[in-house]
Amino acid sequence: FDISYLRCIPNMVVMTPSDENETRQLLQTGMLYDGPASVRYPRGTGPGATIEQALTPLEIGKGRRIRDGKNVAILNFGTLLAPALEAAEALGATVADMRFVKPLDEELVLELAEQHDVLVTLEENAVAGGAGSAVTEFLNSRLVSMPVLQLGLPDTFMDHGKHGELLSECGLDAAGIEAAIRDRLEQLSHQNLKVVK
Repeated sequence: FDISYLRCIPNMVVMTPSDENETRQLLQTGMLYDGPASVRYPRGTGPGATIEQALTPLEIGKGRRIRDGKNVAILNFGTLLAPALEAAEALGATVADMRFVKPLDEELVLELAEQHDVLVTLEENAVAGGAGSAVTEFLNSRLVSMPVLQLGLPDTFMDHGKHGELLSECGLDAAGIEAAIRDRLEQLSHQNLKVVK
């Protein structure tokens, strides 16, 4: 729930690193920021990213494009980058590692919205009030109307268990992400909305 309750705090920087190396960089970024900052990283171990020895701060509010595709763009917030990339490979989709929920990389969001037919937000947080909500609120403020699929944790308290198993139960592993996107594309095609398969 932390992304949801932190992003409503004025001047708060909310960061969502995708791996242990990015966590180090964003911790440094937050430490140097003149204001409140948070780094959202789940329990457990990282994916085994190469650790850069230098603690280099990242530009606040800037994400990065990881994979270029077409039609669908996955905006990843946090540690689900690996399953996002696996799903994107099967779908031919674009993937962006957003890094920041607040401030949101508005330029990147607009670029992805302009170049794709469907946006998918992905986070390990409750959907209500989370990173996906930030994206849809921003698009609405710019009068950008397009399908946005928000993937995250369901509106329930999660049981204890192994991290990977819990993500799989929530449909946040690669297979679940791919299936959810395919389902949404199918729904949109039935509504005769512009979706290229």
